[in-house]
Amino acid sequence: MNVTETNQKQSGRVSRFPEHGPIAENGKEILLSIKDIDITFGKGDNAVRAVQDASFDIYKGETFSLVGESGSGKTTIGRAVIRVNPLAAGEIQYKGVRISGKIPRSLDREVIRNVQMVFQDPAASLNERATVDYIISEGLYNFHLFKNEADRVQKVENMINEVGLLPEHLTRYPHEFSGGQRQRIGLARAMVMEPELVVADEPISALDVSIRAQVLNLLKKFQREQQVTYLFIAHDLSIVRFISDRIGVIYKGRIVEVADAEELFDYPLHPYTHSLISAIPIPDPKLEKNKVQYIYDPSMHDYSEDKPEFVCIGHDHYVYGNKKEIEEYKAIRERGVPLKPIQIAEPGEAPAPKKGREGSDAAEAAEAAAEAQFLSTPVHDTGSIWYTVLSFFLPVLGIIAAVLFRRHMHIRNYKACKKGAVLGFIVIGVILLIFALLLLLAVI
Repeated sequence: MNVTETNQKQSGRVSRFPEHGPIAENGKEILLSIKDIDITFGKGDNAVRAVQDASFDIYKGETFSLVGESGSGKTTIGRAVIRVNPLAAGEIQYKGVRISGKIPRSLDREVIRNVQMVFQDPAASLNERATVDYIISEGLYNFHLFKNEADRVQKVENMINEVGLLPEHLTRYPHEFSGGQRQRIGLARAMVMEPELVVADEPISALDVSIRAQVLNLLKKFQREQQVTYLFIAHDLSIVRFISDRIGVIYKGRIVEVADAEELFDYPLHPYTHSLISAIPIPDPKLEKNKVQYIYDPSMHDYSEDKPEFVCIGHDHYVYGNKKEIEEYKAIRERGVPLKPIQIAEPGEAPAPKKGREGSDAAEAAEAAAEAQFLSTPVHDTGSIWYTVLSFFLPVLGIIAAVLFRRHMHIRNYKACKKGAVLGFIVIGVILLIFALLLLLAVI
């Protein structure tokens, strides 16, 4: 590449992507690079900073998973990659070429062609007025990726078979399918384009447990045959561990840790990563009952003077923290003893939740008391106003209902029924008294 092409590439004025992306220090080709991006929704005082200073690279042919709790910004980053969400700062590079912001139309079409997305909600992402055949073929039509009509039909039928559906399904409409089938249609629509990068936004969350493994195996099959790269967005760490090459952990829009899958599970250095892994369910109910839940407390960090940074501590392991924390993380990692984020309490010992390094006993006791009060209250013991109203007009039935509620420890419902029934009997008594007085006066 000559000097002119290099300058054009850096300034984002190129019209085509190069054949290969830049090479990282570890010798791997960088397909997608997220560099210090900020994503903000709204303006002025109502502005919400959904993603802040997020940075990571995705290597060609790998599965990079982005995990975090709901609302942490995972999908927001995924939509920014496909140029739906604009950036407030930073940039996104594909094969070393900037694809965020304003780019040439020819480059924009190449992004659409090479980067596909499988959306979390298949019902909202499919055109209800189009047949499955047209939905899958739309990208083929737009980029004319077929020789003739027979070739297009063959590609669509092959893809519909690959995702576990039948050719006769092509003439149907999305509303005729279940949620899992619609998700497979969305997967077929993305993969028929033969993309280089697929942003999979929780692609198995709408599928039955029995077929999740089939879809994951299908994704791996595409990866082996077509060298597809995945940005896999999920919150189920038990699945992420076995499908991912590398994992990035995001908390409230900020990337806090990035490492190889096994490295991250052996050495979850950031406390938030520790809490996520400790929340993974254990199939054995006895062990799950005695599991110690680790609770992440953001107030444990003191960033008032020593500002945090996202740095590599070795072993291709990146962690977010200040200098003091980074030194602690390095010491733990260099010790080489895998951590145990999932801990089981001894039999007969109450598994009290662990908080951050400086969690208070009083706060833990208050949380335990609130949890006990919540668990001791029946789910349907709401004390609804309708119990009072119905008991007022039907006081006899209200008293019977109050007795039954009291027997089953629905105290709020019992009080509501009792209150309505008592008021109902009082009103009936007053009416009968007035009627008796009128009758007495009529006789006299």
